[in-house]
Amino acid sequence: MLGRPVEHANLIVALELFFWLLLWSLFKRPRNFHWLLLPVFLALPIEIYLQIFFMQGISPHHLGLIIETSPKEAVEFLGKKTLLLILIETAILGWWYFVNRAGKSILVWTHASRWLGLAICLFCIALFVYGEEFGYQQAQHSVLANAADDGNDDEASTTAPTPTRFHELTSALQGKVPSLPSWFETPVDKKIVARTWPFGFAVNVADFLYERHYLSVLAEKSSAFTFGATSDTTPKTIVVIIGESSRFDRWSLNGYGRDTTPLLKSEANLVALSDIISPVAATRLSVPVIVSRKPAMQSLKAGFSEKSFLSAFKEAGFKTYWISNQMSFGEFDTPVSVFAKEADVTEFLNLGGFTNSSSLDQVMLDPLERALKDASLKKLIVLHSIGNHWNYSHRHAPEFNRWTPSLTGETDPDYDDRAIKQQMNNSYDNSVLYTDWFLTQAIHKLKAQNIISALIYVSDHGQTLYDGACELAFHGHNTQYEFHIPAFLWYSNDYAEQFPDKVAQLKQHRHAKLSTENIFHSVLDVADVHYPSEQLERSIVSAKLTAHKRYVDSYGWTNYDDAHLQGDCHEVIDNHKPLPRDE
Repeated sequence: MLGRPVEHANLIVALELFFWLLLWSLFKRPRNFHWLLLPVFLALPIEIYLQIFFMQGISPHHLGLIIETSPKEAVEFLGKKTLLLILIETAILGWWYFVNRAGKSILVWTHASRWLGLAICLFCIALFVYGEEFGYQQAQHSVLANAADDGNDDEASTTAPTPTRFHELTSALQGKVPSLPSWFETPVDKKIVARTWPFGFAVNVADFLYERHYLSVLAEKSSAFTFGATSDTTPKTIVVIIGESSRFDRWSLNGYGRDTTPLLKSEANLVALSDIISPVAATRLSVPVIVSRKPAMQSLKAGFSEKSFLSAFKEAGFKTYWISNQMSFGEFDTPVSVFAKEADVTEFLNLGGFTNSSSLDQVMLDPLERALKDASLKKLIVLHSIGNHWNYSHRHAPEFNRWTPSLTGETDPDYDDRAIKQQMNNSYDNSVLYTDWFLTQAIHKLKAQNIISALIYVSDHGQTLYDGACELAFHGHNTQYEFHIPAFLWYSNDYAEQFPDKVAQLKQHRHAKLSTENIFHSVLDVADVHYPSEQLERSIVSAKLTAHKRYVDSYGWTNYDDAHLQGDCHEVIDNHKPLPRDE
């Protein structure tokens, strides 16, 4: 399609034929279900646009953006393409009307075989649903499991999948009813059904509605919570940038041999933190620990009873922003979005997701500029970057392709292929070089304001990159490379004049043993926001900072500071017995 090969085309064609047979047998004649297709016809121009410019179809994330985007914003985004899309929409609706008028009496299925066809279709669906819920005996790994792996967060080992309402209804029967024989298993699941058209559109709408519901359920857990936070009226701006998949030892700022962060190294008033870890190597689990008081050892549980620092800042009179170059809905994203929605202004800018056509992080610079120019005297701005997420060659502009050979120009490289180790590592370093530029741009925008301001950067987790003789790459492998992360705090000259004691404490604590559990408390203290239950012993700008036990999710909750590194991959292994996970 559009000059690109369609993966598992035979399966998709078979599914298309199956669903058309189902509808035909159910409704007797095509015209009877033609009205059901009207939403699909309306959505078709968007599907075409996404396929052409982002090489993917409509997803729950895109549906969320459509619902939350005003017509004015849509026109501004589409620009000259607006008229073209209107013309395409008009043509498609004309086509729908013509087919509806012409199909009054054609292809009417009156033969008794219609009922047999319907029965067979419903039986196949029932078998599929039963197998998905109750499993298969000695089930083989499905074709789709490999096909669907797009390099998004590999979190299967650390958290259960997002439950569905139907799964909740059938969970009581788990273990009480038999699984199906393995020969019943098909190489198909919901993700491949979602790739069909128009039937996949219904799957994506259902997923979108479920994720909206799931987000509201998570938000309900903390809906009544307040911090009682206060702050003085001094104008100030705080920026928090959450990185993605960046590891400490690949920044020259932290001693790496390649000069991957030349711009940040030249910044005055920048203090790098040398010993900070993330307790979990998965975005959906690590970001809640960064932005809220959610304890590390509760990170595997869905939801939290408290709100994030966004709400604390709002209580203290700050205007708050969440600007994201990641996704808004989905198994890996909704747990983060529940906190993002606390902001006064929420923007999700990435239409391409984690695919080859995703936006670069510079897409957030103009929204950052607009937020900085807002008339509000006190502002908190959170930028959630796509950072150094796989595929690394798609996380930087062409001019940052400094180290070669790289993955630039490679078609669908597989991070499980150790043969691409050199290209992978070069591309990763190139992505860090781009991150250096992006972060410096954000700092310069703050400098230009000539106000009391500070910028805090922290990555959500690191990455394993076939280090040495290690045979592993990506994350989810319990290695030191995934837990040890880069972080820094930059402050303006005006900030240093206003809060000299905080700056002194920051410099004193630059080598302290920290975890992302410290970030929530530090961000609020940096902004001089106070609340009755504050824990200044967790703030890096407080004289009260006290070391705490740092646990990481490695075969249970492992004490990071009472552990040893095992093997070529530097797995973090507790010297005693890890604490059990409470999922």
